[in-house]
Amino acid sequence: MKRLFISCVFVFTLLSLLLACDSNFKDVQRINTVAFAPVSSAEDINLKYTDSGRVKAVLVSPLMKDFSNLEYGFNEFPEGINVTLIDDNGKKSYIVADYAITYSETDIIDLQGNVKITSDDGTVLETSQLYYDQKNEWFYTEEHFKLTDSEGGYIEGPGIDFSKDFSIVNAQQNTGEINNVE
Repeated sequence: MKRLFISCVFVFTLLSLLLACDSNFKDVQRINTVAFAPVSSAEDINLKYTDSGRVKAVLVSPLMKDFSNLEYGFNEFPEGINVTLIDDNGKKSYIVADYAITYSETDIIDLQGNVKITSDDGTVLETSQLYYDQKNEWFYTEEHFKLTDSEGGYIEGPGIDFSKDFSIVNAQQNTGEINNVE
């Protein structure tokens, strides 16, 4: 009988310890989840950026998560973005991506998944990932890209960088076809 009693106490103590560990593990998981939770989120956003009373950009996205509460804060657009850029002459360029992150400290935007830029003159750039440096107004990627002009000519290859208005384009190790060279 004494042996049965000691066995029961041992089993009860062991179960208590296991349940206490499980509870602590769940608390640790909950703490980690809360620490990386967005400070806010917004649905169906339509954000207009203006400068001197003129609309310069329009950003549309189904969802934005704000992680500015972290040491290196960022905004995440997990369901993609559509951006319209408008220059001083009223010309528009369009940017579409399946996913995007904007880093507030560095002013870098990381566009991912079916990234496509269409300029006012019909130039189209397609790639899987593209970075935009807002301070220098410069795009760049090391991923495969395809740049097609309005005449149907194109260049493609690994890696490209270019100015916001496509006036300067740097690409190496590329192939392509150019039409109507005069």
